[in-house]
Amino acid sequence: MQDVSTLVAQAREGRPRAVARLISLVEGASPQLREVMAALAPLAGHAYVVGLTGSPGVGKSTSTSALVSAYRRAGKRVGVLAVDPSSPFSGGALLGDRVRMSEHASDPGVYIRSMATRGHLGGLSWAAPQAIRVLDAAGCDVVLVETVGVGQSEVEIASQADTSVVLLAPGMGDGIQAAKAGILEIGDVYVVNKADRDGADATARELNHMLGLGESRGAGDWRPPIVKTVAARGEGIDEVVEALEKHRAWMEEHGVLQERRLARASTEVETIAVTALRERIADLHGDRRLSTLAERIVAGDLDPYRAADSLVEGLKQS
Repeated sequence: MQDVSTLVAQAREGRPRAVARLISLVEGASPQLREVMAALAPLAGHAYVVGLTGSPGVGKSTSTSALVSAYRRAGKRVGVLAVDPSSPFSGGALLGDRVRMSEHASDPGVYIRSMATRGHLGGLSWAAPQAIRVLDAAGCDVVLVETVGVGQSEVEIASQADTSVVLLAPGMGDGIQAAKAGILEIGDVYVVNKADRDGADATARELNHMLGLGESRGAGDWRPPIVKTVAARGEGIDEVVEALEKHRAWMEEHGVLQERRLARASTEVETIAVTALRERIADLHGDRRLSTLAERIVAGDLDPYRAADSLVEGLKQS
């Protein structure tokens, strides 16, 4: 057992090993997890959480690294949570984001953590919300969360970040692709990366057109900007940071930032509660109560909804 209060104090001092150990306790669903979260609760809530998502190959890791450089030049402490897909066979992950961000490895003002999805859908790891809280409580001014290369339906980052950045690149799909529901409906800022390639201007125009078709915004509502970048050369990154700061200022002015953080906390509580219920139900497998209910359903004596109600009542009383 590790001394949680000592780890938290060391993390606040910027010691990377303490931060790493706290996140490891989160990822491993340690018995000390409740103690960790209780200790971090009064320290978190200050970091600006920016999510970066997009299809594989658009340059998420390179863009994240460029944003780290920009925020460091501004004197901000930066945490990076880079999520990689897990192998369905070995359960391992390449964690290749560390390779692309190696230039920041020796910077004490930057903490980079790679996490595997471990089969969790939505583009994030199940432990991401608590890991974000660790980085927040450790004194990071900005936390950048890079998702796995996701498709149109894997948009969980929108519920975990204050601002969501959607990256695209020329040649990754036409206007019809851009019109599809899902990932292109969650962006607060859109970035067309690799803008030195042919078709970048056309991609930006098509995206702007599709956003215009789908928008139902009133006066004063946020209209997502479209920024063109060449992240590998750092071009356009200052404009992305400017767009992020404008969005943050708009959210604070209109109370949207608080609304998003309240929604995020509500979702986190719900997820923890549902997970606990599932674990309790899983403990019933092989239990005679569950077998009896199943037998009555098969016999036609009971419908599954009444059986579920009976099971819930039993869980309440146990």
